[in-house]
Amino acid sequence: MIYRIAIVDDRRQNIISLSEKINYSGEVEIVFTAQNGSDYLDKMKRQPKDKLPQVVLMDIDMPVMNGIDAVIAGRQLYDEVKYIMLTVFDDDDKIFEAIRAGAGGYLLKEERVDVIIDSIKELLESGGAPMSPRIARKAMNLLMNSNSSTHSEIKKEKSDSTEELSERETEILKLLVDGYDHKLAAEKLFLSPHTVRKHIANIYTKLHVTSRAQVVKVAMTQGRV
Repeated sequence: MIYRIAIVDDRRQNIISLSEKINYSGEVEIVFTAQNGSDYLDKMKRQPKDKLPQVVLMDIDMPVMNGIDAVIAGRQLYDEVKYIMLTVFDDDDKIFEAIRAGAGGYLLKEERVDVIIDSIKELLESGGAPMSPRIARKAMNLLMNSNSSTHSEIKKEKSDSTEELSERETEILKLLVDGYDHKLAAEKLFLSPHTVRKHIANIYTKLHVTSRAQVVKVAMTQGRV
């Protein structure tokens, strides 16, 4: 099966380099490339419906319209299209913003092309949520730090916005940190891949609600609520 993708990046050399590597695999068809979020949305409008990309590899920091705003707008117009943030950023705010926007995965640009292609397959074939090990490590720290800080500082918000990782979710996140994908994690824990994917989806959901708790925490610190 050939997977249709689009690549959005404001650096032309990045597009050329990634396109060459992906095309060499023979498993992916690049239906178009774009230089920023606005350019991406314009090209989506001109693309025949049966030729829309199934997955978009989206950079974050771009002029005119950044990747996170493009994902938000794109999901409203084309809800069947999935997004993997492919970026150099691994800071807390960017992870939260990408997850809130609806990104299905978050990979660093330094990942090998076979990892990127496997992540495309994982997202489309099994509803996985691919995450680079460094991103998984950040996610774990974000969740752990939020849980410890919000207990005392935003008790009211905790009841409806802050959720702790279960023991199983913590195990799986630790394996992601160590470079396991969902299939290898399933083998390691003697679980089905479907079960592991469900736990990873729960982790993403908890990252999302944690981001809400962090917003409230900042607002309280600044005396806004």
